[in-house]
Amino acid sequence: MDPDAVAKAFVEHYYSTFDANRPGLVSLYQEGSMLTFEGQKIQGSQNIVAKLTGLPFQQCKHNITTVDCQPSGPAGGMLVFVSGNLQLAGEQHALKFSQMFHLISNQGNYYVFNDIFRLNYA
Repeated sequence: MDPDAVAKAFVEHYYSTFDANRPGLVSLYQEGSMLTFEGQKIQGSQNIVAKLTGLPFQQCKHNITTVDCQPSGPAGGMLVFVSGNLQLAGEQHALKFSQMFHLISNQGNYYVFNDIFRLNYA
């Protein structure tokens, strides 16, 4: 499958799930997965989803600006770099963010092995 198409489909699925049903993200991570969220390292699918569901806002909308991807390693992994805007409910101005995913192929399905998220302050 075309890496750009995989990346685009993953990004659409990830952010639509994040915006509508954050606990549903658990299936995208495994116990060896790691999230670095604003410098804080969290490992394991349950811990990662606990962090994401514990963020101090209930509703948000991700508006993606760019998606870049590269193949990663001989096993069919992929690096996906995303930038965009995060609109929080009740806030006038959106927050700019960047996020990098290292996806690993597992029998044709991908899971997030590494995830790095940063807000971009200007």
